[in-house]
Amino acid sequence: MQHGLLRSNTLRAATLVAAQLLASIGFADSGTTDLPIGDPVRASRQAPVVLDGITDTATGELIAPAELARRLADTRLLFIGEQHTDLDFHRVQLRVIEALHEAGREVLIGLEMFPYTDTTQLEQWSRGELGEAEFVERAGWYKTWSHHWGYYRDIFHYAQAKHLPMYGINVPREVVQTVRTKGWEALDPEARKHMPPSLDISSDEHRRMFRASFSDDDVLHLTSLTEEQREGMYKAQVTWDGAMGWNAAKALEEHGGPKAIMVVLIGSGHVSYGLGSERQLTPYFKGRISSLIPVAVRDADDKPVASVRASYANFLWGVPAADGPGLPVLGVSLAGALGKEPTKVIDIDKRSSAAQAGVKVGDVILALDGTAIASTTDLQRRTADYRWGDYAKLDIRRDGAPMTLTVPFRRPGR
Repeated sequence: MQHGLLRSNTLRAATLVAAQLLASIGFADSGTTDLPIGDPVRASRQAPVVLDGITDTATGELIAPAELARRLADTRLLFIGEQHTDLDFHRVQLRVIEALHEAGREVLIGLEMFPYTDTTQLEQWSRGELGEAEFVERAGWYKTWSHHWGYYRDIFHYAQAKHLPMYGINVPREVVQTVRTKGWEALDPEARKHMPPSLDISSDEHRRMFRASFSDDDVLHLTSLTEEQREGMYKAQVTWDGAMGWNAAKALEEHGGPKAIMVVLIGSGHVSYGLGSERQLTPYFKGRISSLIPVAVRDADDKPVASVRASYANFLWGVPAADGPGLPVLGVSLAGALGKEPTKVIDIDKRSSAAQAGVKVGDVILALDGTAIASTTDLQRRTADYRWGDYAKLDIRRDGAPMTLTVPFRRPGR
């Protein structure tokens, strides 16, 4: 009985970790940027990737931001893919928003970071009624999103300064959990209103991309799951795809003028090859949908990336390769709600600040510089206060005994 229970909990943990990973990855490695899928006209050829250059994959031309805005003149919905912890991806997002605004477009911004149920604080922010610290706290940034506010700060401040409205387009976590474990038929009528009338799971190309998005280590998690659990994960991904595209389109319809453009900031995995949100939304949307994805000019092995499959996105923007997170994090995964001790360390990034400090799997995190840590949210909120080069005192419990470690917040480097 104990063995069976242990296996069940392990599978639940693997399912949750893999599903959360898929929701946040950027699909920017060579395994996912060079698949012969998507638009058949472009899938048979390559498009150049140039540092700080914008490539129109329809022609292979390099264009300036102002020209990009011109070529998007008839686009109503623009998906800009991101790797959530890469600062350069967010700089690209901001530059595109600036170019569109400077071109005179009415710009609305759709955010994967917030569910559609959270509207008040975003409205208050856009109207300039909240300062930064108050917004982050009242909006529950570190409860709804697991990534450093600093990655998005400049985008939010520009939107506030220019009075650009922002909308949450994601679904509440419990909706995705219900789909993953019980299927779409278990959703209540309110949840169904926030996704397309039907969701398409028939694309072999999308399933291929789904599989390719996992690294070798993640595939090990996938192979330990049953076919039913893997299918639940896939349906959860399709739910994210469909709901975020649908909610962005509805916000555009309800709040935008006839020439408005909705710029959607969303993980690249929901954008690439037009197989995610765009494919789920297209049957129900009148107007042009376009996509732009930044691409690192060097891959994870530090080899040059001169081109990617032209069907990867309508536009590419070459960015420097990131070597680790752009802003300080501890670099651990915690047991969370699946464990009796939510702050028990279950995984450590071997190049992280935690690894440099000597944190071990099984340690229980108690406090960081005197601030009690009771959850992943607490840890994320506290580490957001640090800058590279800072040091912190980490109180832990190891094998029942209290210990204090010194954490150096240093970038890993090569």
